[in-house]
Formats: sequence, C-alpha cells, structure tokens
Amino acid sequence: MNLTFNLLAGAARLDITPPLGTIINGDFVTHYARSIHDPLFAKALWLETAREVLVIVVVDICVMGQELIDEAKGLIQEELSVPPGAILISSTHTHAAGSVEEVHLVPADLSYRQRIPLSIARAVKEAAKRKQPARLAFGSAQAPEHLLCRRFWMQEDYYPRNPVTGGRDALKTNPFGAENQIIGPVSDPDPELGFLAVQGIQGEWIGLLANYSLHYVGDWENGTITADYFGAFSEALRQQLGAEESFVGMLSNGTSGDVNIWDFRNEKHYPEAHFSKSKFIGEALAAKVLAQLDLLHWETDPELSYRYEEIRVNRRLPDEAALLQAKDLVARADFEHLIPTPEGLRFLYAREQILLAQFAKVATCPVQLFSIGSGRIGALAGEVFAETGLQIKQASAGRPYFTVGLANGNLGYLPPAKALELGGYETWRCRISNLDGEAEEILRMKMIDWLSSH
Repeated sequence: MNLTFNLLAGAARLDITPPLGTIINGDFVTHYARSIHDPLFAKALWLETAREVLVIVVVDICVMGQELIDEAKGLIQEELSVPPGAILISSTHTHAAGSVEEVHLVPADLSYRQRIPLSIARAVKEAAKRKQPARLAFGSAQAPEHLLCRRFWMQEDYYPRNPVTGGRDALKTNPFGAENQIIGPVSDPDPELGFLAVQGIQGEWIGLLANYSLHYVGDWENGTITADYFGAFSEALRQQLGAEESFVGMLSNGTSGDVNIWDFRNEKHYPEAHFSKSKFIGEALAAKVLAQLDLLHWETDPELSYRYEEIRVNRRLPDEAALLQAKDLVARADFEHLIPTPEGLRFLYAREQILLAQFAKVATCPVQLFSIGSGRIGALAGEVFAETGLQIKQASAGRPYFTVGLANGNLGYLPPAKALELGGYETWRCRISNLDGEAEEILRMKMIDWLSSH
C-alpha cells in the first residue's frame, strides 16, 4: 500500500531549570530553590501540512498568566509566522518550579520570569527546524488507580471553615488531620490517559503528547526543583520506547482541579521515599502508553485546523462590607511570619480580597480547540474540574479528545456552579478563584459547541 506523507512534524525541548535561590511557586508562602532534583523543560511539538501549522508547548512550571504566554506567542509569530490562535502553551502545574506569577504570598521571581517567553519561542523554533515527514495517531488508556477526588463530605460534627466568609463550607478539601471524619468523596476523577503519538515515516519516534488529570504528586521537600511526575513520565517513556535522546515526551495537565494523589482513606500503597511516588506513577503511566501502541491507527495525511476565542465571563468581587472586614484583618496581620494555619488563612484571604477588588468585573478566558486528523485537543485557561472535562469528552461522540488545562493563561480555578455553592478551597474567593457561577458553563458549552460542529 502506498502512503502519502503530507504531514511534517518536529519536536524539541529547551532546559529552563532555574538557578538556586529562585522563588518557587506552589504554596501559600514563599520558598526558595535550595536543590535541583531533575531539570525543567519547555517542550514543543510542531505539526505542519500544506494548509496549516499547529504548535503545542508544555512547560514545566506551576502557572503562567496570559500576558506572559502572549509574549511568547508574539515571538513565535514574529519569527515563524504562526498565528497566536494556532499555538497552545500550557503549564504542567508542578509545584516545584520557578515562580513566574504572583500567587497568594508568593511573588513572581522577575529575573526568572524574564527568561521564559524567549525560552518557549526558542523551543518552538528548534522543533520547526527538526520537522520531517511524519505520521501521527491518537491513543487512550485507563489509569484510575492513581486518581483521588480531594473534596470530601465530612461528618456532621466536623466544621469546614471558609476563611473568606468565616462561615461553614458544605465539604472539605484535603482534610489533613480529620481523616477519621471523612464520609466520602464528592465526585469522580477522569480516569483516561489520552495521548497523541508522532513518528517519522520509518517509525522512528519524534514525540508524544499525553494528557492526565492528576494535579501533581508533591513527594519532595520544600526548596526542591523538580518536574514532579510529569518529568518522570517523560523520561520513563523515552526509556520504555527505546527512543533516541531527541525524542520529546510531554505530559500535559488535564482536568484535575479537584483531583490529587493524597490518600486520606488509605486506599493506595506507594513507596514513601522522596521522589519515589512520582517515579512509580510516571513509569506506570508510561507502561500504559506502551501497551496501547499496537492498537494505534496511524494517519499520514491528517487535516489540521484550530479555533480560538477569548470569552468574556464575570468575576466574583468583594462588596464594600467584605472589603471593610478585610482591611481590618490586614491591619492586624503579621504577613512576614504568617503560617498557613486556619487562623493564618483568615489574614491571607483578607489580603486577597483587597487585591482582588482592583480586578476588572469582566475577565476574558482563552478557549481553544485543535483538530488533528481524527482527534481533537481542547484548551482552557485554568484549573478545570473533572466533571467539566468528562462532560466535554462525552460531547466528542467517541472521537479521540482531551482537554489541556492551565493553557494559554490562568484564570485560576473554574468550579461548576454547584461546586461553587458547596465551597471548599478551590472556591474560596481570591485572585486564583474568582469567576462567577455561570463561567464554567459558558466555557464548557463553547467547547461542546465547537466539538459538535467539527
């Protein structure tokens, strides 16, 4: 059988490991890099046909705002003539990377932030240079065993306090110290490990983009730089495939806003040493991909296209009464020595109300959909709940599909309206959780409409 190879593809990665002393994102308070366990990368995949180019970049970083990402896209457009809507850039959400955005009491490390847009553009430029005739295939495996909903119904005598309102939430996120008062999880994670595999025409590996809805693992000490299980997966995959060093493995964060690996009910049995859990999960997920390769249907002439729109959604902003209360708390706070205990969080979130009050009432959220042959990849700019991702997948009508979270910007948590009513950490009003109850439905339905029309 004669195959027509009308696809060109290339992949590359660029080291973005920060120097020791760099501020680290991922906690309520600031930590500084004291050791480097494994390197961090900006990883790029270039897909090209005669009619279209699509670019996918996955960066080992906690969160990136739209301003930073747009800067990177501008550099790519200037050098390679790819329009911004055809470029998908996402954060893995490792909580052990250099800080490029201010989150709670953690400032951005401006000297490190300055590097990132250019590094992303350089990775894409190198991927474009490496393009060659190629083929691609979508695959899927089930991996429910590493996923746990982190939002729990609790017994009646437990009081889940909301540090913003001072009132009681209907559930508790991450109930450390109250494990014996758990009733059960509120929802179910998305168990799919989806992936897009890319090879040269002789079957040599170019790259593989996977997607999994596990927040992060976090089996390291504060002050450590590590790509977490995202990096462990990529290296394990290269080894298990027997691929060359030029192979680029990429693991994007899916719809994991309410999902993690913390085992509050002793359901899992993982090694306990630092980094061992990340390594174990990364290797296990890589093996799942490997087991699916014989089932793949390779495409040599896929149609590429994209849709991109910035959707306006409303924010939840504090009213005057909330601001007066917040100002009173902030005036009495000792932020230099704040510890994120329940009492400390009252002061931290009071500061958040004052800072959030300066935000515009309306936010814009990038929504993006890539059509790549038989499959589709969606992208949303925040931490998306599993429920949202599962509903979008259901609308894909059996076609390969996954949602990349923390993509093209970061509007924080995107809880569905019902989750917002129940409360829990992901809903506490602040700069990383401030969209109103209609926002999730608006964004979800936009993606579903696009999928239905493709």
